[in-house]
Amino acid sequence: MDITRLIIVAVGGQGNLLASRVIGEAALLSDVPVRMSEIHGMAQRGGVVESAIVLGDAHSTIISDGEADLLVGFEPSETLRALPKCSADTTVITNLSPLSPFTVTTGQATYPDLKRIQELIQAKTARMIAFDATALAKQAGSVMAVNMVLLGAMAQTGILPISAESLKEAIRTKTKKAFVETNLKAFDLGFAAAG
Repeated sequence: MDITRLIIVAVGGQGNLLASRVIGEAALLSDVPVRMSEIHGMAQRGGVVESAIVLGDAHSTIISDGEADLLVGFEPSETLRALPKCSADTTVITNLSPLSPFTVTTGQATYPDLKRIQELIQAKTARMIAFDATALAKQAGSVMAVNMVLLGAMAQTGILPISAESLKEAIRTKTKKAFVETNLKAFDLGFAAAG
């Protein structure tokens, strides 16, 4: 089986780890070998959370610079920070709704220009899908569903060797019952946005 390398980057609290668990569960449901690793950093203080997910017959979760098939950023500046993992063949999905770090909110730093972030991504990669996933999450019923919006966008690309239905089944089993309907609606909105 071919190997697909996925990097997901987010700020602590955006649901990166749940999204990773859903992908892992969907891979198991689909009989797709999966290996995962996570870097939490200072996640509880708004720091970066990075997940590396390797699908297929791989022996390691290490995704070296230039090896990612798909990069998904829950926050634009984090997407930019992970750009070295990409190559000219990579597809990038990024949320365009910024979460300003502490240094920006206190005036010690300036947030990068969103247009410039997109230009840098487009210059290095094969394809960029950029939209306001936060607005779609709110439309689905919860700002906390950004992760599910972006999962839907991932499914739409066809890059993952996992069907949208397997991902939805994993959402049903891996998320709290009270959030399942909102999460499925968010997934569908993300799927449509990436089309």
